[in-house]
Amino acid sequence: MSILDEILEGVREDLEEREREVSSAELRARVDDLPPPLDPLPAFRGPGLSIVAEVKRRSPSKGALAEIADPALLAREYEAGGASAISVLTERRRFGGSLADLAEVRKAVDIPVLRKDFVVSPYQLWETRAWGADLALLMVVSLPGGLLDDLYGLTRELGLTAVVEVHTEAELERAANIGAEVIGINARDLTTLEVDRSVFPRLVEHVPQGEVRMAESGVSGVADVMAYRDAGADAVLMGEVLVRSGRPRATVEEFIRAAR
Repeated sequence: MSILDEILEGVREDLEEREREVSSAELRARVDDLPPPLDPLPAFRGPGLSIVAEVKRRSPSKGALAEIADPALLAREYEAGGASAISVLTERRRFGGSLADLAEVRKAVDIPVLRKDFVVSPYQLWETRAWGADLALLMVVSLPGGLLDDLYGLTRELGLTAVVEVHTEAELERAANIGAEVIGINARDLTTLEVDRSVFPRLVEHVPQGEVRMAESGVSGVADVMAYRDAGADAVLMGEVLVRSGRPRATVEEFIRAAR
């Protein structure tokens, strides 16, 4: 069993518990009362490099990263620094996140919010929308067969923007085939947790023209951000380097200035 398989096993167990507590009908009712999601595409496709700044407490590869007592405050710092969107990790067991974090961040900022989790079920997308997110992460590696197509279709029905994440050429081909508008190229192999920054420049040339190219993982400083920009990234998603910096607003500002 790979590390990813272990994570997904826990995700499904937690999902079953939430499904017992909140029915699908209740989620749909919540969604009906919400304003439309925010559209991140104008920022991602605009001039300059977009920063997607992440609220991230832990990771399977590094363990505890930062004590984040107030995710809303952190998100406001990111927004003040110029981030184009906020990513919130909601997986509980390995990342220490929650849907409560997502709700707090949504209330605190005026820019799009991404729910970052291991989505394997339509229920999770209804959750994503019900708790106020504007974007949802779909990891191709964990969505076999027609499940990727079905979940991508549901994101569109709900008005969510999907970040379709890939790590290999075969996964990128599947993302392109469903018409993904935002393709996240993750330098981290989720089955081993190893990081290879060469993955982005190798795959980005195969992203269909006009689609948003988002680099994920492997950012430890300005040089990495510049390398992703020079390789063709429209946006860079980062978490660890920001939460460990102790100065999230200034660090986002620094990366944006360097990317100009």
